[in-house]
Amino acid sequence: MSEKVDLELRVSEHIYVPKHEIVPEEEIPAVLKKYNAKLEQFPYILISDPVVKEIGGRPGDLIKITRKSPTAGDMAYYRFVVEG
Repeated sequence: MSEKVDLELRVSEHIYVPKHEIVPEEEIPAVLKKYNAKLEQFPYILISDPVVKEIGGRPGDLIKITRKSPTAGDMAYYRFVVEG
């Protein structure tokens, strides 16, 4: 019973949690141009979201969420990180 067990839960490894990643600063202008939008116009995701915490997101970051669809393939969604 001396074996140590790692009980830390990694939310991003769950089968129902899509891939989340922080969009690099240099790629944000291309995303904004593609959607003809400002950062604040994207749907919000809270800094307190477990996956945002896990990937190190901060308020003002743009998060790319890639979901797999059997009919549409990989689909990208974007969220703007806010306090909360």
